[in-house]
Amino acid sequence: MIRTIVENHLIPKQDYIFGFADLQGLLPKKYSGYRFGIAIGKRLDDMIINNLTDGPTIEYFNHYTDVNKQLAELTKEIQKELLIYDIYSLPVIPTISAGSKQYVKYLKWLSYDISHKMVATRAGLGWIGKTDLLITKEFGPRIRLVTLLLKQDPGCKIKPVVKSRCGKCNICVLKCPAQASTGLLWNVSVHRDVFFNAFKCREKCGELARQKLNIDERICGLCIRVCPIGSR
Repeated sequence: MIRTIVENHLIPKQDYIFGFADLQGLLPKKYSGYRFGIAIGKRLDDMIINNLTDGPTIEYFNHYTDVNKQLAELTKEIQKELLIYDIYSLPVIPTISAGSKQYVKYLKWLSYDISHKMVATRAGLGWIGKTDLLITKEFGPRIRLVTLLLKQDPGCKIKPVVKSRCGKCNICVLKCPAQASTGLLWNVSVHRDVFFNAFKCREKCGELARQKLNIDERICGLCIRVCPIGSR
């Protein structure tokens, strides 16, 4: 039933991927009632991504923002329908607004209580690339993610992805304007900071957004564009 409900909300279906994850022992204590999760990815527009030649564009910024809003609304609608059948869920929005208490905490570590990418790897949707992007077989890194936590077992036994499949490819490492990646491969035992410097990335993203768009945001997208997986 849970699968059907989720699928019915993903319109058009070809623009989405989703999966179920067993999150036992992986979430902070305040989420202890939620052992499972739904990871949903929405494909980004290829034309907009392909136009990212030397930094962010206003089209990409607007698209990024719009897709985040769409995914946040999508999880609310799924949550409502699940509740009709006494299936309890908790949406985790794509990104936290600046100025919130959670955002202040985020700035210290550049990570959230719940990682959408972690849930997605546990759901078998993809792996973490060398510039800390989720890489999927269907869309490469050209997606945005959202998560719903579940109390009930969705009934799907998926084998998690536990290591990188990037191999020797270093395109994103070489093209990163922040030089934020060490080039090392991710696996579930490797902390993000070993292979990727999120602070260097954020600083450069802010610089590019001010230069290219004249806005105080943190956005780039170049590593998404150059990844050969999912490119069109």
